[in-house]
Amino acid sequence: MEKESDIQIHAIGQIEKILPDDTIGSRHQRFIVRVSRNHTILIAHNIDVSPRIDDIEENTEIEFYGEYEWNPKGGVVHWTHKDPEGRHKHGYLHYNGRKYD
Repeated sequence: MEKESDIQIHAIGQIEKILPDDTIGSRHQRFIVRVSRNHTILIAHNIDVSPRIDDIEENTEIEFYGEYEWNPKGGVVHWTHKDPEGRHKHGYLHYNGRKYD
């Protein structure tokens, strides 16, 4: 995942920090996931398109599939939902026995 962008990734990681929602433009639920000892990723989950994870907690496991964009802080994964217009590959989050897409 180093310095690559616009690639679909699937991973499982530990939720390290829950951040405030991004409410500018499309609303996104945001949290940082540790995917390896030295790598964290920001997940930006569009809650205007997909359900919000209400029971999300730090130090719990999450599975995700979405589009990765590299940045110096570790990168961001977005498109963790179905594309209502059908132009983009569908993604998802799997948390606490429930799929969010």
